[in-house]
Amino acid sequence: MTTTILSPAERAWAVLEQLSDPEIPVVTLRELGILRDVREVASGLEVVITPTYSGCPAMGQIEDDVKAALATEGLQATVVTQLAPAWTTDWMTDAAKDKLRAYGIAPPHACASAPSGSANVVQFASRGTQAAVVNCPQCGSANTTETSHFGSTACKALYRCLDCMEPFDYFKPY
Repeated sequence: MTTTILSPAERAWAVLEQLSDPEIPVVTLRELGILRDVREVASGLEVVITPTYSGCPAMGQIEDDVKAALATEGLQATVVTQLAPAWTTDWMTDAAKDKLRAYGIAPPHACASAPSGSANVVQFASRGTQAAVVNCPQCGSANTTETSHFGSTACKALYRCLDCMEPFDYFKPY
């Protein structure tokens, strides 16, 4: 029988794969695309995270959670917040979107992607474009309306279903 010895970075990934978002506990940091990398550097382990937006108040908690989770396994790491490239909802996994829906949050629509091979292209929304339909996560109806551009957090908008009348958050795409 052979025993597999994991590197410190592999051990860290195994621990951090299970770490959930403090604001949406049904999804992991990895599924949201916030947990970007774990690497071994000269000074030890480095964990790279990217906020969903530059003023995200959960980033301090996420950094503390990362350090605490690693400490339970006898690992220490420096947590680096990387702002570029900026986080996008396109980094969310399909599993995260399914979990959001089941939790009562409408998942984001896909963002417009940049042309192939152009990693640093910024795209702007054009005026007069029709907003995408946001389906109710409770009943699936497309008969919904935005009641506030800001929901329970700045990265979500508040909607109401006009069929079942339930309010819900929509995770805004960006």
